[in-house]
Amino acid sequence: MIFEPFAPFLPSEFQIKFAVDSWEKNAAAALRRQVFCEEQKIFAHDDRDATDKIAIALVAVSFVGVAADEVVGTVRIHETEPGVWWGSRLAVAAEYRRIGALGAGLIRLAVSSAHARGCTRFLAHVQSQNALLFSKLHWSAIAPIDLHGRPHHLMEANLDFYPPFAAPETGFVALRKAA
Repeated sequence: MIFEPFAPFLPSEFQIKFAVDSWEKNAAAALRRQVFCEEQKIFAHDDRDATDKIAIALVAVSFVGVAADEVVGTVRIHETEPGVWWGSRLAVAAEYRRIGALGAGLIRLAVSSAHARGCTRFLAHVQSQNALLFSKLHWSAIAPIDLHGRPHHLMEANLDFYPPFAAPETGFVALRKAA
């Protein structure tokens, strides 16, 4: 009898929320470095910039049973002028990218929590390979743009599809579909 190796374990439950604990913030920064510096090589050593001083970090935290395990996704949001919010640095760990609920959940919480804080316009520079995902989530492309030597699209969320969400520190649960 031949035994097949077990598939790697992936949690089935994730909490999408504001990063409130220092371990969540540190893990979000490490994930961004992994994705944008090591994997995509967009930045040499670190992707942190002046926006991080004013931005709110959001995370997707995996759960094993009832215990938080690790940060597997992140995005940041910030307000540039009254009512105008931006999202940036959306990152999901490579082994979790096939779980569509994570990127979409982070986007949903980003826009809905900004909407609860008075957002009237929510924008992002989206890498071209991710523009279709954003379009499916009710975003419109405004213009193509080149950032960091890579093609992006300036995109805007349709706030009608993102009701205000006033409890982002707690967030919500996203579930992985059964295989």
